[in-house]
Amino acid sequence: MSNFEYIIASLPYLTPGYHYAEGKGFQDVLGEIRRDLSARDNATLDFLLKGFDADSLDAPFYEEALHGGNRFLREYFRFDLNLRNAKVRYLNRQLARDAEQDVLGIDGGEFEEASKVDAVLQGTDLIAREKGLDDLTWAKVDSLSTFHYFDLTAVLAYVAKLHIADRWLALDEARGRELFRKLVDEVRGTFKGVHYNEQ
Repeated sequence: MSNFEYIIASLPYLTPGYHYAEGKGFQDVLGEIRRDLSARDNATLDFLLKGFDADSLDAPFYEEALHGGNRFLREYFRFDLNLRNAKVRYLNRQLARDAEQDVLGIDGGEFEEASKVDAVLQGTDLIAREKGLDDLTWAKVDSLSTFHYFDLTAVLAYVAKLHIADRWLALDEARGRELFRKLVDEVRGTFKGVHYNEQ
């Protein structure tokens, strides 16, 4: 059985500069999380991690994700599918290609964030555009994990955000540190907030 309260309480072990602890990295954080997850919950985490690998993001993967039993994974990858297809359609328009060329032909359902994504894609600054898309993904993760404090959804949401922050640490150290700081503040605030409400 997974020890979610312990996992969540101990997640932000980042240094004051909001880097990983010395000699640590994304895989080390995952190792700390996995240690207290059940085999079943580790398998669910594995599926989320598989979705971070671009080579895995084909039609069969999304079909499995959208019909899986975990709500967070279903909705997270529904958003991811719609976001990726929106990016392909935007690129097609820029290149005067058929709008549906290379679009994954899977029904992602209603895409509530479509107008926001389109507005971000209209930007000319590539870094600002990537930042905007990641901000939308971060906000989506927040919406999917609302009222989840000490459960698997909270852990999956943390890892999804950590993946974003980790990518930016490699691309833009200042942006990466900003996201790490935000993530640490969110987790600490949630943990303290839950205890406050229980008193």
